[in-house]
Amino acid sequence: MSSQQDIFHELSYYTVAHPSPTFIHQHVVDAFAAQTADKDTKPIKITFALLGLYLFLEKDFTGRQVQLAHMKIATIKNRVEWPKIIYPEGRGSTTVSNVLQSPPGKERDLMIKKWCQSVWEAYSDSQIQVVDFLNKYFL
Repeated sequence: MSSQQDIFHELSYYTVAHPSPTFIHQHVVDAFAAQTADKDTKPIKITFALLGLYLFLEKDFTGRQVQLAHMKIATIKNRVEWPKIIYPEGRGSTTVSNVLQSPPGKERDLMIKKWCQSVWEAYSDSQIQVVDFLNKYFL
């Protein structure tokens, strides 16, 4: 049986080669990072992952736009106070395995969005902190 990391890499091959100019790979990176984060995860990684999910799902950013937002925030990373993220016990009912089991194309792309939504909703206790951070440092 493949590890979640191996399955993530297999899905990454699909998203990196995806013909869409929206760069859906960024959404996969953010969902996986948030879903697999733990107490040893660096604050910048979990914050960027949740910011990416928020911008994608709530503000309709493309993966490319999320990537540009990450780059902008990264330029000020040494001067920020990272939000206190509450790690939920469950990280969403949809997983990278579910996504990869979907047929390539439109169905898999929709499953990627469903996965992102599942992970974002799991972090409901941290959503306000993420949005406040974004408003303070990005908007």
